[in-house]
Amino acid sequence: MTQSFQEALPFFTPAASDEATGVQVSGRLPSYIRDHRARLRERFLTGGAAAMPDYELVELVLFRAIPRQDVKPLARTLIDQFGDFNRVISAPVTALKQVKGVGEAVITELKIVEAAAHRMARSKVMARHVVSSWDALLDYCHTVMAHRDTEQFRILFLDTKNTLIADEEQARGTIDHVPVYPREVVKRALELNAASLILVHNHPSGDPTPSQADISMTAQIEAAAMALGIAVHDHLIIGKSRELSFRAEGLL
Repeated sequence: MTQSFQEALPFFTPAASDEATGVQVSGRLPSYIRDHRARLRERFLTGGAAAMPDYELVELVLFRAIPRQDVKPLARTLIDQFGDFNRVISAPVTALKQVKGVGEAVITELKIVEAAAHRMARSKVMARHVVSSWDALLDYCHTVMAHRDTEQFRILFLDTKNTLIADEEQARGTIDHVPVYPREVVKRALELNAASLILVHNHPSGDPTPSQADISMTAQIEAAAMALGIAVHDHLIIGKSRELSFRAEGLL
């Protein structure tokens, strides 16, 4: 690496609001920032993510959004604010905007990483037999739903061979409630020619214990589906670190 080396600009120029608290520089990067970035990238390429704490992974994401500045202080702030790497990239945009130094460029980079994680997890379960890919299915549900700050209700639609043919978000709600209409659930299953369903929703509190409303809603959907020959295989409630299966708990 020569002294004339300069890091390439990202695809867009970060807005002024993306300047985090720390050293402000212009033009050529000071050697200590340039060398630090090079060391982090090398360590990531040789050792992978397991060789790095969460704040350093956040740094790597921030490099593109903030190319002319020491981003370690902001990375540590984000981890302190949200808890870990997963919670940083999945944090609501409104919450990210409250962090000093976070602007549109930073939010865009974080949300690109989040979208990539969702796409990769989803690709492991779509068009797969759910029994043989059950662990991947749980991983996908956790990736997409575990860190949301409001409830979300999803339906996984299966064909007669228990292959996942569609995954759709049916409703969004508040921190402790999501409106679900059994008629709409069954109507969509008929449109997709689905033979069975897996219901999934998250509990932002982190505790996947079902409420009485959850149990009642599940029973209503099961009754409506059974009347049309559609089976409800399970209802999964996704918490922060674990999930609950209605089938395993004897609730279905």
